[in-house]
Amino acid sequence: MTKYSKQTRILVAVDCIIFGFDGDSLKLLIIQRGFEPEKNKWSLMGGFVEPSEKPENSAARVLKQLTGLENVYMEQMEVFGEPKRDPLERTVSIAYYALIDIHKYKDQLSKEYRAEWVPLKEIPKLIFDHNSMVDHAKKKLRYKAALHPILFELLPEKFTIPQILTLYEGVYDIVLDKRNFSRKLLSTGLLMRQKDKDKENSKKGAFYYKLNKEIYKDKISSFLNFIPNP
Repeated sequence: MTKYSKQTRILVAVDCIIFGFDGDSLKLLIIQRGFEPEKNKWSLMGGFVEPSEKPENSAARVLKQLTGLENVYMEQMEVFGEPKRDPLERTVSIAYYALIDIHKYKDQLSKEYRAEWVPLKEIPKLIFDHNSMVDHAKKKLRYKAALHPILFELLPEKFTIPQILTLYEGVYDIVLDKRNFSRKLLSTGLLMRQKDKDKENSKKGAFYYKLNKEIYKDKISSFLNFIPNP
């Protein structure tokens, strides 16, 4: 087969911005890079696209290597292609963001990559343009979450309305009106109230809820806008 002549080799990579929620704050999963350049520096989890892979399959493989997870909510975000972004070789990176429940999967993290969950407000200096990737991912998440109920992907099977409120406030870095938020949320029909309560985090106890998955599937494409002007 004839190849394109006089063309320079460019590597294609994927990087995963992995968000998690522990009930108190929104966090980012980062690793310590295991090879040069920038060895032992903080980094997003990433890898190169194999010749036989689609980029999305490569991102799913990378995510599984780190967390052991499959079928996680993940979405392609943006392409980062500054010519000198990687000092070793010309590399274009396709960024993806993923949403997972920290409590459910914290014991599955690969020890090989020395991964750590870091609060969004305490993210250290990352290698290359990874901090910029995170900034773009936060903006994308804010926009998408205002239109679609994707933040429920970060919650455990049973959760309370105060937990959801805390999650939304963490994503948007704002303080929301509790009563108004609760009223709007319950009006969607997304939640099914359970009989038991969370008595550890409040004196009266807050009822647990579960997600109505049938309605969730319908609402995933069209959602009540909780946050004005995302």
